[in-house]
Amino acid sequence: MTDPVRRLLLIKPSSLGDIVHAMPTLAALREQFPQARVTWLVKRQWAPLVEVIAGVDQVCSVSEGLRGWLGRVPDLRAAGFDLVVDLQGLFRSGAMARLSGCDRRIGFANAREGSSLFYTQRVAVPPAPMHAVDRYLLVAEALGATRPTQPRFEFVDRSEDRQAVETMLSRAGVAPHQPWVAMNVSARWETKRWPPQHFAEAADRLSQAHALPVVLIGGPAERAESLAVTALMRTKAIDLTGQTPVGLLPGLLRRASLLVTNDSGPMHIAAAVGTPVVALFGPTDPVKTGPYGKGHVVLSHAVECRPCFRRDCARAVPLECLTAVRPEQVVRAVEQQLERSQKPGSL
Repeated sequence: MTDPVRRLLLIKPSSLGDIVHAMPTLAALREQFPQARVTWLVKRQWAPLVEVIAGVDQVCSVSEGLRGWLGRVPDLRAAGFDLVVDLQGLFRSGAMARLSGCDRRIGFANAREGSSLFYTQRVAVPPAPMHAVDRYLLVAEALGATRPTQPRFEFVDRSEDRQAVETMLSRAGVAPHQPWVAMNVSARWETKRWPPQHFAEAADRLSQAHALPVVLIGGPAERAESLAVTALMRTKAIDLTGQTPVGLLPGLLRRASLLVTNDSGPMHIAAAVGTPVVALFGPTDPVKTGPYGKGHVVLSHAVECRPCFRRDCARAVPLECLTAVRPEQVVRAVEQQLERSQKPGSL
């Protein structure tokens, strides 16, 4: 590409974890095109998170449904983009790239639903499994960017967000600078969810043995899963499920000592802000979508069919890959993580 890129559209509408995975690619593109004004197209529900990603000049949020997507086309065409980067790789995102009117459109050669037909440049993906973060960076490399030695995840650290987090924690009974463990007990797929009784037992053990506050987090739609856990607990947990706007999650998880979680969006946010993670994995593959970077622990039970990437399970012991992970294993992993984090330079 010889012409300057002054207006760049990044298409990554969902989901929460995928948006976090795209952050190092954005950082690499900002270095390659320092004069570019970057617009990020995202689903409306995740827009508050993109608003706190460093390097985003404008957020273009789209509502659900075809009308919501097509309604943004006039604005995109009026922006006069020099380059469109589609990291979603589905028909709708590829079509939006084409409808933007931009002459330069890049995406993956193996993008699904025929979306690669909308691109003017297609990036080949090696057959060997790789993490989504590294796969997205292939696009930045194809545009001339240098692959970073340490991929950068940068959120804007606003003082008002820090204050909002501290106020929320203080009202819940967590003192300033007090260590606490975050726990995310839900996930979009039912097959990704560790049993509530296991979460409850792990939370009780941590609370009793270490006097650590356990704080449940999640979105409004995940209240039922959190309530199922707290109802089984013998000790008292702090339940902030549904009370934390998505834009505050980076600040909240930055404040946590550690996150215990299913394979979920908050897992990736915690890893991005440098908070150690203990993650429970069942049908999905941590090589591709595990917590990115060093200092994290992934727990699963080895069965011959995992990873299967299925949303149902036909095994005689349902979800054995996940349910066979015992609470004591999680507690031990948390204790080891907390011990490591107290040693200078250990993480």
